[in-house]
Amino acid sequence: MQVSSETMKQSVTSSAFDLANDAAYLQWRDKKLTDYPLSTDDLLVPVRQFPSLEEEESAAIQRLLSKTNMCLYQLDPAVSVTKNTIKQFAAHFGFRNLDTNICADDDSITSLQTKNSGKHATYIPYSNRKISWHTDGYYNTAEKTIRGMLLHCVNPAPAGGENQYLDPEILYIHLRDKNPDFIRVLMDEKALTIPANEESGAQRAAQTGPVFSLDNQSQRLHLRYTARTRSIEWDDNPLLKQALAEITQFLLSDSAFIFTYKLKAGQGVLCNNVLHNRTAFEENESAASKRLIYRARYYERATGT
Repeated sequence: MQVSSETMKQSVTSSAFDLANDAAYLQWRDKKLTDYPLSTDDLLVPVRQFPSLEEEESAAIQRLLSKTNMCLYQLDPAVSVTKNTIKQFAAHFGFRNLDTNICADDDSITSLQTKNSGKHATYIPYSNRKISWHTDGYYNTAEKTIRGMLLHCVNPAPAGGENQYLDPEILYIHLRDKNPDFIRVLMDEKALTIPANEESGAQRAAQTGPVFSLDNQSQRLHLRYTARTRSIEWDDNPLLKQALAEITQFLLSDSAFIFTYKLKAGQGVLCNNVLHNRTAFEENESAASKRLIYRARYYERATGT
C-alpha cells in the first residue's frame, strides 16, 4: 500500500510531540524556530481583491499559516466585505464547516459588538471589558472541536480593543524546554473541566479533557486553554499547578513571540485557533463609532498545515 506524502508528513510531525522521541522533537523545534516572524509587520499580507486572491497573496498567507498558525490580512477599507465573502475567503484555505454558538447570527458568523440587553449581555465578548487569554471553543464537545478561526474588523473601537496572539506550538516549545513533565500533565485527559452550563438555550454537560492534545484529524498539536478563573475546574495535581503558573508567567512576559495588534477596518486574522486575548475598549454612543468584529469559528485547520 502506498502512503501519501501528506500522511507521512503528519506522522513525522506527530512523532515530534512524543515525549519519548527527543530527536524528532529537536528536529521539528529547529525547523519551527528558524526564520520565525518576530514582528506583526511580518504577519501582515496586503490583499487587493476579496474574496478572490492573486497567486502570490494566497501563497504568502499559506506560508504564514504553515509557519505560525496565523496570518493578518489587509484590505483596502473601501473594498466591500460581506459575511458571505468572508466565508469564501476562508474556504480558499480549507475552512468550510462553521460552528454555531448561542449568540451567533443566523449564518453562523458572530457579530461581536457591545450589547446591553438580551442573551448577549451576559457574555464578556459582547461587552467592552477585557478578555483573558484563551483558545476558542474550549467548552465545546470533542465532536465540535474548534480548529480554525477568522476575525474580521468592520469598525475598530476609538480607543482600546487590541488583541494579542500566540502560536500554541511556541507555548509547547517553551514548556517542554522548561520541563517535559509539564507537557505530560497538560496532556492528561482530566486536566481541565468546564462545568455544565444550564442556561436556557445554551445547555451543555461538563466538558473534561486535556490542555494539549494531538488532533485526531490532522495529528497536529491542539490547545484547549482559558485563563479564566470562574466556572473552571483544574485537576488537583501539584505539577499541573506548576505548569499553569509557567503558562501564566509566559503569557505576561514581553516575549517576541507574543504579537500585539489592533485590527483596523478592513483587516483580519485567519488562524488555526491560536491563543489570543483582548484589552478593554471605549466607544461613543453613536452607531458609527461602535466596534464591530465578525468572528467565524471552524471545525477544520487550514489545508496543508
